[in-house]
Amino acid sequence: MAVDAARSDEGFSSSVVARVLVAACRAVGLNGRDAELIRLGENALFRLADVPVIVRVARGREWLPTAQKEVAVARWLEGEGVSAARIVEDLEQPLLIQGHPVTFWHRVVEGNRKPAYGELGAALRGLHSLTVPAGLELPRFDPFGKQELRIDRASIPEDDRTFLRKRWRELQDRYAELRFDTPKGPVHGDAHVQNLMVDDRGQVVLIDFEAFCYDHPEWDLMVTAVEHHSLGWQSDEQYADFVSAYGRDLYDWPGYETLRGLQEFGMTTWLMQNITEDERTAAEYRRRIAALRDDAAPRDWRPW
Repeated sequence: MAVDAARSDEGFSSSVVARVLVAACRAVGLNGRDAELIRLGENALFRLADVPVIVRVARGREWLPTAQKEVAVARWLEGEGVSAARIVEDLEQPLLIQGHPVTFWHRVVEGNRKPAYGELGAALRGLHSLTVPAGLELPRFDPFGKQELRIDRASIPEDDRTFLRKRWRELQDRYAELRFDTPKGPVHGDAHVQNLMVDDRGQVVLIDFEAFCYDHPEWDLMVTAVEHHSLGWQSDEQYADFVSAYGRDLYDWPGYETLRGLQEFGMTTWLMQNITEDERTAAEYRRRIAALRDDAAPRDWRPW
């Protein structure tokens, strides 16, 4: 693992990650000029201009173990024959550049359609049936692991920060009371349909292993269940396809409301990390935080 001891103290903005991208590419002999920033969220994702490679830049040094896990999971899934994102094999990964873990991935050449919810259900059912090999150390699912950092660092009003800390403690109490009746296994950890792609051969590809863990499968079902039952982001037909392909509707489980609270909280704190990027993001954050303050209020949130 190559390490650049320099460190950025300017936060995680588009200008900062662009500099990290150029330095990372230089370190491995790739051309980072004219790379396209395609997403700035938990990570920054870049598409390189002259080779079919995606570069992921993480938020800070504390995410290095996560990047190491992502690389290990990608290698395991490839060995299992799972249709999933592949790392660039010839590079020692991850790098640590200016305090940011960086990984390099083969770009999926997208086809002419988006993945369907039935395909997400089928992909999760297949993933959950796998046996994690000895030697692949995976954490348990931690719905709180990043929340404290997000709350501390985000450029939000102090009243919001106080509220989020109080809600964080309340959710921890509810989480402690959860009782699962399913065995543990491999869990994607962020299993929404945007973490599937359809390539130019029509094959569904699973991507983004940042939250991958070893825990109960309910954590993967939570995302789409909340998006449908709470946020209304899928039609009844789309959600029925998901449930049919997987074989279970989490909405019928007694712990659903606790998982709904955790998912909505995570969706809000994830978004608030980037409210200084543009007014559109800031406005969506204000919409979400207002809804969190009133559990009975409708969730007119927009997909991000």
